[in-house]
Amino acid sequence: MDAPTISPSIVLLSLARRIEIELAEALADLGLTVSRFGLLGHITGVPGVSFSDLARMSGITVQSVHAAVKSLAAAGLVRDNTARAGAASAIELTEEGRRIMDAAMRSVSKVDERLFGTDADPSQQQIGATVHATFGAGR
Repeated sequence: MDAPTISPSIVLLSLARRIEIELAEALADLGLTVSRFGLLGHITGVPGVSFSDLARMSGITVQSVHAAVKSLAAAGLVRDNTARAGAASAIELTEEGRRIMDAAMRSVSKVDERLFGTDADPSQQQIGATVHATFGAGR
């Protein structure tokens, strides 16, 4: 019987699940889920983003984005700067949202260090280095 073939897709899917679990635990203390963190990240990157653009970036429906943004607004993390009814929305972080995102990014950095840093499994260190080389600053 031949040895099983290593599937990069399966290996990366397994690693992605581990990352998601670690991030979920790290973000829970801030009252965030990985999905809410992702939405806040998109809003941070594109201040004044519309609901439809946010839905496209997040890969979810506009209706789901409306519900999520309503929840984030109720938590005081974002605001919709719509000038008038019927006008395009302009969603942005509040001061509290920026504070939470800063804390969330510190938590993400700790997860990155734990999973891909100097004390991590050498194969995961290599994956981290490859990600930085491929998608790092200046690209």
